[in-house]
Amino acid sequence: MPENTEEQWDQIIQPKAKLFDLNLAEVWRYRDLLLLFVKRDFAAQYKQTILGPLWHVIQPVFTTAVFILVFHNIAGIDTGAIHTVLFYMSGITIWNYFSSCLTATASTFVANAGIFGKVYFPRLVIPLSTVLSNIIKFGIQFALLFCVMIFYAVKDGHFYIRLSYLLIPLLVIMMAGLGLGLGIIISSLTTKYRDFTVLIGFAVQLLMYATPIAYPLSVLKDKSYAWVIIYNPLTPIVEAFRYALFGSGSYNSLHLLYSGIFIIITLLTGMLIFNKVERSFMDTV
Repeated sequence: MPENTEEQWDQIIQPKAKLFDLNLAEVWRYRDLLLLFVKRDFAAQYKQTILGPLWHVIQPVFTTAVFILVFHNIAGIDTGAIHTVLFYMSGITIWNYFSSCLTATASTFVANAGIFGKVYFPRLVIPLSTVLSNIIKFGIQFALLFCVMIFYAVKDGHFYIRLSYLLIPLLVIMMAGLGLGLGIIISSLTTKYRDFTVLIGFAVQLLMYATPIAYPLSVLKDKSYAWVIIYNPLTPIVEAFRYALFGSGSYNSLHLLYSGIFIIITLLTGMLIFNKVERSFMDTV
């Protein structure tokens, strides 16, 4: 009789035994699935809507109009050398990308528990797909911002390309990293503490007012609470974004470096917590 031969398996799925076993190479092997989730996330946002992606244009336009009315006309906040419309629209554009990444990734485990319980794939694919799908939204809003910039440049007779534009991709990546890092930390906590799902929307609104989106840093001069805004890691990114676009603003390379270090620490911490929680989250979700 033939001897029994040991079965050979192509892949073995087992819980991660080590906290630092992030296995990012596995995420890369599932890049096709990642792209499918990106397409799904973008399409699902506008299913059964009439205007579809036009909402990406309508939202920043109306928000800019409200900001101009409230903060510029009523509160009398001066935006300095940057045109009022461009000041608010630029802040809203970069902020929308961060807030979308944060709020969407914060519900990773709760919103996708059904999928996670049925099929195996690297769980980090879901929050990564959210960050990438929101790039499309950011691209549409940035294109709108750039068109408005061209309009005012032609109107004022000052149209030229800045070398500082090269800084914009780095700033977008930094916003994506911060939104992803904070989002996966919150998503890991929501598996046991559902209060975070209620808190996140309120916290994002408060964080916007702690970031110079609706006002320039110059209005905080000699204010006792100015340090809270200055040490907000989002502040240097927003200021650098405006500087890259308009050549004006409170840009500081050391402050931007501080934001970069904060983002790296947040991302690593988030991935470690995410890695730990994904082993047993099905028992608590």
